[in-house]
Amino acid sequence: MNAYALKKLQELAIDIDAVAGLIADTQKQNGEIPWSPGDKTDPWDHVEAAMGLCVGGHLDRARKAYRWLADTQLEDGSWYSAYWDGTPDDKTRESNMSSYLAVGLFHYYLTTGDKAFLQEMWSTMQKGINFALNLQTANGEVYWAISPDGRIDQMALLTGSSSIYMSLKCAIAIAKILGHALPSWQTALEKLGHAILHKPHLFNMTKSRFSMDWFYPVLAGVFQGEEAQKRIDQQWKKFIITGQGVRCVSDEPWVTLAETSELTLALAAMGNRELSEIIFNWIIGRKFEDGSYWCGYTYPDTIVWPEEKITWTNAVILMAADAIYGLTPASQIFSHRLWATNH
Repeated sequence: MNAYALKKLQELAIDIDAVAGLIADTQKQNGEIPWSPGDKTDPWDHVEAAMGLCVGGHLDRARKAYRWLADTQLEDGSWYSAYWDGTPDDKTRESNMSSYLAVGLFHYYLTTGDKAFLQEMWSTMQKGINFALNLQTANGEVYWAISPDGRIDQMALLTGSSSIYMSLKCAIAIAKILGHALPSWQTALEKLGHAILHKPHLFNMTKSRFSMDWFYPVLAGVFQGEEAQKRIDQQWKKFIITGQGVRCVSDEPWVTLAETSELTLALAAMGNRELSEIIFNWIIGRKFEDGSYWCGYTYPDTIVWPEEKITWTNAVILMAADAIYGLTPASQIFSHRLWATNH
């Protein structure tokens, strides 16, 4: 960690060891990372938590988390949407959950340069990506899931599709590192990006009250430059409570630290580090006595809810700090400039 980053962490009283330690302490012996002790596990947030472990320097634990996914992957390349104490709790199989491993693995590689681990996890990641792409339509959007009874739910979600877009970018980068030529993935990426940019009618608009639908297409790099700035500006007042953070949903007075941190990631990805840091500073004091962070709180009465200490919320706090202050070599994983120049 550079001297500037260390100074900023000290100024903001961010205890990296405490935040990453919460995730590490919650992780089970088999590598699984539930939301909180005794809570459920879902594959997407499990990967997010593993990325937090990487930022905090717990590389062995991160590898263990990714190996848990290899051990639990279904034959078709997917995972169930939720597990409870290792037992499937929701047998829905979601496209964005099957593909997000690629983001975690590329983040790990940027942190460590460990090509051998990419090779170990290649087959698992490839099958997960292909499961998602089997749900892509000719128009480019990706259906969100296969139901427990085996039916394809023919609905595309903007946040989920944006996450898949980011996953595809990372999967293609990993394929290049390992010497695999997969032009079909590049074609799928381009079709998905075109759908998100130019065919909004293809996506379920009932989710537009959720802030993630607003900024995820920017975070994933679908919208860049002036288009990204325009998208952020258009709905800023809808979701931002000045001095507090981002509403999870536009019609409720509930500020969530994960969405606020993800917005700071999106702003940093655009190159607007100054505004990203300002918003990050709004939430950085919202923590428990042990140094870990709240999930969310109501405004203006500041009722902390839920009271659990959530692994993936704390992980994205670390990722936001990394993007702003450059804590690790993976700090720029979402940067639009990185992908434009290097991938």
